[in-house]
Amino acid sequence: MRKHSLRSKSVGGDLMDRGVNVLALVKEDERYVFLYDDDSAATLLQTFGRYAADKEMSFSWYDAAVLSQKVRRLQRELQAESWIPQRETLPE
Repeated sequence: MRKHSLRSKSVGGDLMDRGVNVLALVKEDERYVFLYDDDSAATLLQTFGRYAADKEMSFSWYDAAVLSQKVRRLQRELQAESWIPQRETLPE
């Protein structure tokens, strides 16, 4: 049985006052930590797909789906709270 732990957090701004989002996946002894800004969410989703397709990594398609769902949910929440301007919808 695999143990998964998933965490996300939006961290306050840098010099440009842009937030950095932190998304982490812990699988047994491995940790995947992703730092991304709101403009990089689509690129991050593509990265999940590349990691899942890499047979040398333990990152699975299930992991990619769960993390993708988390990124999309965070984007919707931030847009609803007017933390970020409305952007085009992320790819499904």
